[in-house]
This record gives sequence, structure tokens and C-alpha cells, in this order.
Amino acid sequence: MRRRSLLCGMATGTTIATAGCLSSVFDDTPENVALGPQSDQRAESEELAYPAYGQPLPAFELADPLADTPIDAGSLDRTAIVTAFFASCPAECGILLHRLADVQATVNERGLTDSVVFLSITFDPERDDADALRENARRVGADLDAGNWRYLRPESPAAAERVVEDRLGIGFERDTNSSRVAGYDFTHSVVTLLVNPHGIVERAYRGETVDRDRVATDVETVVEATDGGSGGE
Repeated sequence: MRRRSLLCGMATGTTIATAGCLSSVFDDTPENVALGPQSDQRAESEELAYPAYGQPLPAFELADPLADTPIDAGSLDRTAIVTAFFASCPAECGILLHRLADVQATVNERGLTDSVVFLSITFDPERDDADALRENARRVGADLDAGNWRYLRPESPAAAERVVEDRLGIGFERDTNSSRVAGYDFTHSVVTLLVNPHGIVERAYRGETVDRDRVATDVETVVEATDGGSGGE
């Protein structure tokens, strides 16, 4: 695990941040970003468990069981929204993905379909097969036919831990004592990353109740600043 403990402030259905885990503000504006510093990020990016403003998205390659093609994070040439979830989650994951599906609809309506990709990574590959992910898309309202909503599935629980927790810093822990889900539940962080085409994180939104309009506006700003490789400084 890198930076601070990945379980700092983590609880089932809650965001990763608590006052005890966050302490400082930005010193400098990084290069290759389109947006200014994130006003609600209350610690330097290096102090957070997950990649945050101005930092590169860690490398990973995962299969998309619905498209039967892998996604290589290092080869992305579009603005990306990246988050982690599990499909049988009874509350927070569904709330988050429903809101992100609304963002997808908004950016697609604005003609940005080919400039933005939504990457939802499951950390429950044992249960989240193609059928479960397809049903999740139906339930949250994600438009799979648009071609810019992709579900990514690690090949095993160990691979999920390596990618989601160790690389992306989104902590999760299996909970066999929960009454929310049959079999097992997860205690997990809720973090969504906005990444520009250069592979640099522009925003790290915490919690499941992300502001749809804010995210859509941030996405559009990043696309306009970086489309065609112009980038933002």
C-alpha cells in the first residue's frame, strides 16, 4: 500500500475522506492539467491513498467481458472517468454509477461521445461476470450501445487487489458478517477519478453522491482543453 493507509476513513457506504485523514492544501499547480487546483481536496496529492490532482494514473490493463477486448490505461487517448465498485452492492455503488450514467448521457448529448470513456472496475470478479455487469448497466442506466461505457474485470480477487487497492489506492475489504448482501459484502472507499488524455488526474471525487453537473462541466472543460493533443498548462 502506498502513501497513507488505504483504510483511512473507510467504511461501508461512506467516502474515503475524514477530517483526521486530510490536513493541507496545494503548494504548486502541476503541469499538463486543464483544470485549476481542486478546491475540496484538503491535502496534498502525495498525502492521499489514491492518485489525485496532477498525478499520473497508475498503469493497468484489464479485460472488458462485455466487449471482449482489454483496456490498457497507458494507451488511453481520451478523457476518462475511472471508478471501482461491485455489482451486488445494495446502496453506494448503485448511487454512484447511476449518477455517472447521467453524466455519460449529458456528455454524449453535448457531442463528446468519442472524446470520453467511462471505466468502471469491479473488485468482485468472482460474482461480476458478463451477465452481472450487463444487468448492472441496465439497473444504473448506463448506455452500453454508445461505446464509451466500459466495465473492467480483473481475472481474480488477487488481481483486483493489485489493481484497485495497490495501484489505484481505492481500498476495499471483504466482509462476511454483513447483513446487506448474501454471501459476503465489501467495506470500501468510494472514489472517482477524472483523467485527461495525457494520463494525468484532474479530479478525484470522493463519495457516491457526486455532483452530476460539476462532473459533466469538468469533463467538458478537460476535453476542450486537450482535444487534438493541445493539452492544458
